Amino acid sequence: MALSTLHAPAPQWLSRVRFVLVGTSHPGNVGAAARAMRVMGLRELVLVAPRSERIARHPEAVARASGALDVLENAVVVDSLAQALASCSLAVAVSADTREFGPAPQPPEEIAALAFAEASADASARIAFVFGAERNGLSIEAVGQCQRVCSIPGGTDYASLNLAQAVQIVAYCLRAHERLHSPAPPAASASRFAAHEQVEALHAHLERALVRIGFLDPRHPKKLMPRLRRLFSRTRLEVEEVELLRGVCTQIEKACTNPYAPPGHDGAYSPAPSKKGDSE
Repeated sequence: MALSTLHAPAPQWLSRVRFVLVGTSHPGNVGAAARAMRVMGLRELVLVAPRSERIARHPEAVARASGALDVLENAVVVDSLAQALASCSLAVAVSADTREFGPAPQPPEEIAALAFAEASADASARIAFVFGAERNGLSIEAVGQCQRVCSIPGGTDYASLNLAQAVQIVAYCLRAHERLHSPAPPAASASRFAAHEQVEALHAHLERALVRIGFLDPRHPKKLMPRLRRLFSRTRLEVEEVELLRGVCTQIEKACTNPYAPPGHDGAYSPAPSKKGDSE
């Protein structure tokens, strides 16, 4: 393979990939992560609730970045993961932990292929890779906001990677997959996957509607909503599908306030008769 191929300019689709670091505490890790990204042609870095808002400008971060100062200087600091995932149609949690109601973990090579396919098919698609804090990784809630989980295989007795090492592996897999495949021109008219905030709004709307009809008891919610979240993550809702489901939720809410609605559906919580386990 020619040297010019190995060091070719970063493909355009990688400009729509962002790396999100949640709760990072060590400035050196931010700098090293920025360097790992920059080498592979990735430049969009978002920091969620870091230990310090100026962590990307800390001398240790600057030193570890080793020339990737543009990534550090343009890093965006936000308060919540929801803000970091705004406008993203695909969010990938990078985590070694498996969750009961989360998607099945996939190796970085498979995730890279998925991200590449989505970005190639839709010119507006934005993709986020979410990395947890050094000590505790990602919370259950954070993983729940992602549609896929990427797990980097390691030894059975010790599989813990440094944050920057994990960033490097994922970034390399993205770049390596692109070098081996030529993307088809994005289809501007193709169906688009819903953005993160659109799906989150649907979750909230559906939960309200289920409470209104008595199917979900807010005092004892059990595992209904996590299971529905897992269902939606697995199916990857499109924009039109989210709009359709929200329309259904709206009609449910209207029916609950309709004077002609059956008794018990006046908007107040009234548990509906159900078989044991319906809301579990």
